[in-house]
Amino acid sequence: MTESKVVLHFPPHLVDKPLIYKLSRDFDLEFNILKASVTPQEEGILVLELKGDDDNFQHAIAYLKENGVDVQALTQDINLNYELCIHCGLCVPICPVSALVKDGETDEVKFVKEKCIACELCGKVCPYNAIEVSLNA
Repeated sequence: MTESKVVLHFPPHLVDKPLIYKLSRDFDLEFNILKASVTPQEEGILVLELKGDDDNFQHAIAYLKENGVDVQALTQDINLNYELCIHCGLCVPICPVSALVKDGETDEVKFVKEKCIACELCGKVCPYNAIEVSLNA
């Protein structure tokens, strides 16, 4: 069983094609759309969490590439630097997946890394640069 987060870049001529639907139907993959930016006549970008049989997963990725989709592993990683964080909570309401939460007892901001989709919205609002984006190899 393979489970992976991937970033898909669609050229303009593929934005209106049902390629993601085929991942489910033809390759029996479960998918969860974590982030999407798709505009007709422009490039489309999808961040997906994909899960399925190893062979089906590999065939699905090959199918996407053969059809002109640029496929990359999600290599961005978000970290909360607790030494810089003053727990102001500005990042909490901006997180679309509740990866940042305010502890009701301690009033501290907690980061739930497993929920993070690396959208970087939190880093844009942090006035103390406590949210760091790093690239994994």
